[in-house]
Amino acid sequence: MKAIVGDLLRIKGHHIGEPDREAEILEVRGENGGPPFLVRWEDGHEGLMFPQSDAEVVHVPTRG
Repeated sequence: MKAIVGDLLRIKGHHIGEPDREAEILEVRGENGGPPFLVRWEDGHEGLMFPQSDAEVVHVPTRG
């Protein structure tokens, strides 16, 4: 799993009807774009994430 700053980290819902959660990747602290990632969740909470198999990185096209 590789990411760059500005990508999204999407965590799949674990129960039927539970929505996926997304967080913006603020920092990539691992080697070669790997985890851990410092992320900001939709509610503003920030935290360090070591994504598991229920997560994916969504690459966001750069604007310009």
